[in-house]
Amino acid sequence: MSTTIDQPPQHRPAPQPASTDPVLLLVVGIVVVLVLGATGYLCVVHRSLAGPIGAVGGVASALAAAFGVALALRRR
Repeated sequence: MSTTIDQPPQHRPAPQPASTDPVLLLVVGIVVVLVLGATGYLCVVHRSLAGPIGAVGGVASALAAAFGVALALRRR
């Protein structure tokens, strides 16, 4: 003879979305602005560096987009 015990279903709390620290966003924003400003300054002052800096910027933007997509898909 087996007996069963009725247990109430256990509810798991809903997962919290990942929150981003506002200070981190501010620091990243400041760094991006400073890097872009320095890059622009170098391109204006040293015209011979404009080609290599543009090439590096193109590759860096493609890598940044790829990392952004990878992180967005990973957090789902």
